[in-house]
Amino acid sequence: MINKIVSTVEQAVADIGDGATVMIGGFGPAGQPEELIDALIAQGARDLTIVNNNAGNGETGLAALLKARRVRKIICSFPRQVDSQVFDGLYRAGHIELELVPQGNLAERIRAAGAGIGGFFTPTAYGTDLARGKETRLINGRGYVLEFPIHADVALIKAERGDRWGNLVYRKTARNFAPIMAAAAKCTIVQVHEIAELGAIDPEAIITPGIFVKRVVRVERAAIGSRAGFQAA
Repeated sequence: MINKIVSTVEQAVADIGDGATVMIGGFGPAGQPEELIDALIAQGARDLTIVNNNAGNGETGLAALLKARRVRKIICSFPRQVDSQVFDGLYRAGHIELELVPQGNLAERIRAAGAGIGGFFTPTAYGTDLARGKETRLINGRGYVLEFPIHADVALIKAERGDRWGNLVYRKTARNFAPIMAAAAKCTIVQVHEIAELGAIDPEAIITPGIFVKRVVRVERAAIGSRAGFQAA
């Protein structure tokens, strides 16, 4: 019997090793799997490469992982925001490496990994410092940059509902990067607010099929305002 449900977030992240590349879902706080991140901090893995849309907000979630000095490198699109003081301090002190990737390129590089695409040409960043050292081409008179997929050892994502096979449904914009990250990682770990009976989720509503998911753990929905003033998504 296939059953991907694990009892605790600690059990879910127990085997993430030092030096792993970890994709973390979320667009800012929306859809960020904060309980899995907290468990990863407690677990102790370090020298991580993190792939996320931004570099953390305030001092919770991803920012807390950075503050704990567990991250060697971050690959993201928006490293500096009004409340990204943790990343800013670490970067200025030379304690963290940054790979800056335009958001569309970031999404497509992650999607390409899950789709088995070896590389793709994009006009984004052509003629800028971000294209320095990369292969470029003129295609139909327009400049393009060759980009490669981003693969991960682990993806930590958040969904609204899941079943024991790992089929997932998301809540509105909390979906964001989660489906493509689930397909791009060797091991996808998901926190959900509800465990559904097998067959209770309409197949037409399933966004991420269970084939891309290895572990599912149920996490109670946080109270409104309990996490840095944001409602849990």
